[in-house]
Amino acid sequence: MKKTLFLIVSFISLQAWCQVPELHQQIDEVTRKAMAAFDVPGIAVAVVKDGQIIHSQGYGLRSIASKEAVDENTMFGIASNSKAFTAAALAILVDQKKLDWDDKVIQYIPEFKMYNKYVTDEFTIRDLLTHRSGLGLGAGDLMIWPDGHDFTPQDIVANIQHLKPVSGFRSQYDYDNLLYIIAGIVIERISHQSWAEFVEQNIMNPIGMTASAGNWNRLKNKTNAIVPHVPINGKLTVVPRYTNTIMDAAGGIYSNINELSKWVQVQLNEGQIGDRTLFSKTVQHEMWTPQTWIPNRTTAPYYSLFNAYGLGWQLTDVAGTLQVSHTGGLEGIVTQITLLPQQKLGIIVLTNQQSGAAFQSITNTIKNYYLKLPYQDFVVEYQNRVQQNNIEAKEIVNKIWTTVENNKKAATSVIALNQLIGNYKDAWFGEVSIYKKKSKWVFESKRSPELSGEIHFYQDQTFVVKWYNESLDADAFIKWNVKDGRIEFFEMEPISPLTDFSYDFQDLHFTPSI
Repeated sequence: MKKTLFLIVSFISLQAWCQVPELHQQIDEVTRKAMAAFDVPGIAVAVVKDGQIIHSQGYGLRSIASKEAVDENTMFGIASNSKAFTAAALAILVDQKKLDWDDKVIQYIPEFKMYNKYVTDEFTIRDLLTHRSGLGLGAGDLMIWPDGHDFTPQDIVANIQHLKPVSGFRSQYDYDNLLYIIAGIVIERISHQSWAEFVEQNIMNPIGMTASAGNWNRLKNKTNAIVPHVPINGKLTVVPRYTNTIMDAAGGIYSNINELSKWVQVQLNEGQIGDRTLFSKTVQHEMWTPQTWIPNRTTAPYYSLFNAYGLGWQLTDVAGTLQVSHTGGLEGIVTQITLLPQQKLGIIVLTNQQSGAAFQSITNTIKNYYLKLPYQDFVVEYQNRVQQNNIEAKEIVNKIWTTVENNKKAATSVIALNQLIGNYKDAWFGEVSIYKKKSKWVFESKRSPELSGEIHFYQDQTFVVKWYNESLDADAFIKWNVKDGRIEFFEMEPISPLTDFSYDFQDLHFTPSI
């Protein structure tokens, strides 16, 4: 019997060993193909299976300027994959009975205010993490993006009350960053540590993530790190790194695939590190329980039956098995962490260019391998989709700029350009100025200088602003409201359907400063 059992175990082990080279080959092939298709200079990929790290490898370059190679220890900003760390930090405090998921936020931040008193009074720690506040997608993100602004976490607490809801409280999913920053402040108020200090001491260090840090500035060693890349006018370009600490709790962490694999191992082991408990099974169950339902689109090959957000994680099912995942994006950096708990599988993909199609192609190829689904060329599928989206967006944007060009002489605005000169204020974003510089009309943000650019007449009472920083890829309409020959206010919105949602110009309402 023992001999038979030994032979069975040996056969299974041999079969697993034989599968690994095939997996490595698939990962190598799809990663290099994705890098070429989506113009990504560098990618790092790790796979955790049955508690073991079975693949951990870097591909390509940290920077197209330095030509240094990515390896398994290369540091990437993981962006919104930091949100799961914020949820875990709160979970640790729940285990310690220092807070409850359903405690009111005003218990810890008395000055916290939302758009009405009822929502303010009822808003809980759970609500901070679940994207169901009633605010719109990315509401207020212009206080954290682009880098170079002077907003602080306390500004977010003070200003979030001025953001207008687009749906009922707890009635709809709309992804949010600001409330995770406020969740970080809750952690600070309870622990008397910064969010970064708490996460490093209570999560990273116990796991062995000793090279990782809560933000770029806190990294002990910056010599092996990627730089962000963005395609500008069809050419891949190195862009400045986001270093502001305001976004730490929503997207600040820097790590590598080796250390993130340890984080994934803890997640798949229900909070356990050997014989030590990082957080209990009870709080992990809560983090992986649907809190806010997301409209579901059932498509091949996974035919998902549900889509939801938990606490710091997105939840769905793929081909009948639970998937717990998150993505993250900064300018020139996108990342994805995917867990299939029933398969004891974790997949990490980090990139230094902002093509989500690249990480999705790699993750899905690895998922299909383990789910024993037929091979699909995800790179080609996503490439076709991206190309079509880009073509459609380019047609819209080109049409707008053609109108601008045609109307330079052929049409005039109902507003005299000299009327535009002045200072204007939005309740949460602060003051902007419009002035003439030589023959150009300039829009300049006081608190976020990167949002400065040249204004052009479009049509009727609408103008467009073209930002000086082309890497933003977020030019916007300026829509003036004039009554009795006097400017009452102006509002804004992105001109391209592909503009990142964090450029939430639609939430701005500027009135003349008095």
